[in-house]
Amino acid sequence: MGSLTPGQLRTRRRVESVIRLMAPALDVVLAVGDRVSRIVERDDPEYYPPRVGRRAEDALRAAGDRPPQP
Repeated sequence: MGSLTPGQLRTRRRVESVIRLMAPALDVVLAVGDRVSRIVERDDPEYYPPRVGRRAEDALRAAGDRPPQP
């Protein structure tokens, strides 16, 4: 990637500073949403855990971990 122009650097700094300022508020929104979703529906009867494919099982076995047996 080539060098950024002074205008691009200014824009980049502005965007990064806005993200830094908004990060705590967004963290609070995520935390509140998580709590609300847990309170509203404690047990999700339609939840199906993802299936582990053959390659994933081999990778887990190679790493020394074993997938839970059903």
